[in-house]
Amino acid sequence: MAHWHPPASWLKMQTIDAHTAGEPLRIILSGLPVLQGKNILQRRQFMKKNHDALRTALMWEPRGHADMYGCIITPPVSEGADFGILFLHNEGYSTMCGHGVIAVTKVVVETGFIEKKSPLTQVKIDTPAGLVTAFAQISADKTERIFFQNVPSFVLALDEKIKVPGLGTVKYDIAFGGAFYAFVEAASVGLTCDESNFQLLIEKGMQIKRAIMQKRQIPHPFEDDLSFLYGIIFTAEAKNPASHSRNVCIFAEGEVDRSPTGTGVSARAALHFAKGEITLDEEIIIESIIGSTFTVKALQETEFGPHKAVIPEVSGMAFIIGKNEFLLDPDDQLVNGFILR
Repeated sequence: MAHWHPPASWLKMQTIDAHTAGEPLRIILSGLPVLQGKNILQRRQFMKKNHDALRTALMWEPRGHADMYGCIITPPVSEGADFGILFLHNEGYSTMCGHGVIAVTKVVVETGFIEKKSPLTQVKIDTPAGLVTAFAQISADKTERIFFQNVPSFVLALDEKIKVPGLGTVKYDIAFGGAFYAFVEAASVGLTCDESNFQLLIEKGMQIKRAIMQKRQIPHPFEDDLSFLYGIIFTAEAKNPASHSRNVCIFAEGEVDRSPTGTGVSARAALHFAKGEITLDEEIIIESIIGSTFTVKALQETEFGPHKAVIPEVSGMAFIIGKNEFLLDPDDQLVNGFILR
């Protein structure tokens, strides 16, 4: 069996799989057509319009699952960038992904796509939300830590309320960290941020998300393609005394982030800074639903359109877990995948 080769008519798609703090990233290496477009958002639209079945084939069952996450590497579009990236999930295409940036940085450095330099290797990545600079901290030829400086992150709304059927009035804040999130205290809707509430977090998170989307606009100052509510982040007290807090992100179509969510903690840095709860360069550790952690701080103040913003720095670690070749048999009625939640 090890020497078997599939027929030439089957599409072959090679990937490297990794995880960051427990959240998967499937990096697609081959089998995709060239994505047309002058910038990453145009390439995102081209993929969505012309080749979305390839996303579902690798993200959905039987090759993936409801909480699978992936990315496509593209040529850079910004001066000085090393490459561009598109992020994929169960619903479609996200605008920015912190755990994905950490994982892809680990992979490009360890595979030699980007030359490994000690003590710090810099990687510049064009994302749909803008240019992101990541760093791999190297010691004795080993990657010890990865961190990245995110796009400007800002608060859109504070102390808003929404009536949600079955939940009553829910209080929330909205902030942007590469994508827009609504932040809700878990205890306020009778939840805890741990595995025991996994299904309830999904159900209540999606109820709140849909209610907010029906009530208000989520305007990005420059890009219509970024003007939508990506997820709900429930916050709670940390389990570990060394951590600041815990959060659980429910995004896309009920997907649950196993990591603390890099864009989410970036948005939290903007929130905490705006509320006067942290200062510049003050690091906080945020836990995920499984207890894995990211560290985040607000590096500097800036402006982003009409918004006062900060540049967050997020750090964590990723690990390579597989190198795969997936096969798409054209006679398979489920070749494009299916999803169960």
